[in-house]
Amino acid sequence: MASLLLTTTALYPGEGMEVSPGNNHTALGNGTEDEYYDYYEDEHAELRKSLNIMSVIVYCLAFVLGVLGNGVVIWVTGFKMKKTVNTVWFLNLAVADFLFTAFLPLSVAYTAMGFHWPFGKFMCKLNSTLSFLNMFASVYILVVISIDRCVSVVHPVWVQNHHSPRKASGVSLVVWLIALAMSAPYFAFRDTAPAYHDENVINCFNNFDLSQDDEVLRAFRHRAMIVTRFLLGFVVPFAIIVSCYVVLVHRLKRNRSLSSRSGRPFKIIAAVITAFFLCWAPYHILVLIEMVNHMSVEYNPTLDHVTTIGIPIATSLAFLNSCLNPLLYVFMGQDFKDKVRKSLLVVLETAFTEEVSRSNSHSISVINGRSKEKSVSDVEV
Repeated sequence: MASLLLTTTALYPGEGMEVSPGNNHTALGNGTEDEYYDYYEDEHAELRKSLNIMSVIVYCLAFVLGVLGNGVVIWVTGFKMKKTVNTVWFLNLAVADFLFTAFLPLSVAYTAMGFHWPFGKFMCKLNSTLSFLNMFASVYILVVISIDRCVSVVHPVWVQNHHSPRKASGVSLVVWLIALAMSAPYFAFRDTAPAYHDENVINCFNNFDLSQDDEVLRAFRHRAMIVTRFLLGFVVPFAIIVSCYVVLVHRLKRNRSLSSRSGRPFKIIAAVITAFFLCWAPYHILVLIEMVNHMSVEYNPTLDHVTTIGIPIATSLAFLNSCLNPLLYVFMGQDFKDKVRKSLLVVLETAFTEEVSRSNSHSISVINGRSKEKSVSDVEV
């Protein structure tokens, strides 16, 4: 995610800035790019270094926990549990998080190397696209889960006749296609070029200058991307989710037996949605604040300082969301927990059984060998 949030060579200047290739840097706010860099170099050097270290640590943690945790979820929901509509939803959530966390070492290297991108333009585009693909796919799957739970409570007979894992897989495919379409602009606009301060350093950044067009059009594209992402990747999905859960809570209060049957799945899904909201809301809000600050006539240094500190922290929080879901399943989902425990026990039992079998076979062969040696020596005597 570091690579998708950085649009200039400064640490986390965020979405409020854009860079054109060929070192033709253009600030969207007041002042020149030189003034912008001087300000960051003078005022935030130590702060940027500390945030850098924090980011690398969080990225590494998210990578280890995310790959292992989501890998276990994919293994259990895909191969060990009975295929149901719910397992299809959670499997797709885990795949989205796994894809994102699997590419985190690129962001770790980029941040640790002082935002030098040695992996080429294609990987720059792919890394950013996968980051936002994860965001859109995750939130849209959560929307589908919320609608599914709401319909299951409001129209149980219809759901019983039309619910099936196969149809859930088809809906998941549609969700992935929509998320891919929403992420495609990041593949188009992502670019690499020498850094402003050092031509030996290659930055991976958002380049909205498609054909050397005017600054107003570039600024419009950039702001359109931010606003679209905020509305379609956060506000609208959560408005739908909240509406579904208002209906759910109302129905569950009226029907106690339904409440007892749906209690645990409801709590797990509510926890996953809450975690996503808390992890992503700060990022969206701070990016909007930064954009508005750069657009305003009176540039506010206080807001700039807030976003300088806040965006890397918010980004790290968004990172951690990709490794939280497996922990929630384990702590809150008894069925999932039992399946993981049983699956791991089977693996260990198989491994130990094979090891014991090999040891026994080896012991028998040794005993047989000794017996043969004894018999030969007896004959010789």
